[in-house]
Amino acid sequence: MDANVQPELCRVDDALEIIVGKWKPIILLYLMQNDTMRFSELKRSIPAITQKMLTKHLRELEDEDIVNRVVYPQVPPKVEYSITEYGRTLEDILGAMHDWGTKHSAREKQNTKSEMSG
Repeated sequence: MDANVQPELCRVDDALEIIVGKWKPIILLYLMQNDTMRFSELKRSIPAITQKMLTKHLRELEDEDIVNRVVYPQVPPKVEYSITEYGRTLEDILGAMHDWGTKHSAREKQNTKSEMSG
């Protein structure tokens, strides 16, 4: 991060507002890996998410131009989701957050082991 960023002008909260949610990072990572997925494929890939929550998160991401939604006029309806070019700009951010989370988790485990043996 630029050392000259003034805390009172910080925009991190704006970024977090868009990508924070229990399932949003997982949805984004699946779409980044698979290019295009149908709603049912996403639901199967994330079994713990409810249909209502998946729909809500996809709509929010679509509203922010992070995810693209295409509806095919057929019966039954076919809906496909993909990551937009703009959404792909989140790859490095999500990767960095994943790396940090992995290191933090390992640190927490190490601290727990130290407390138990100490």
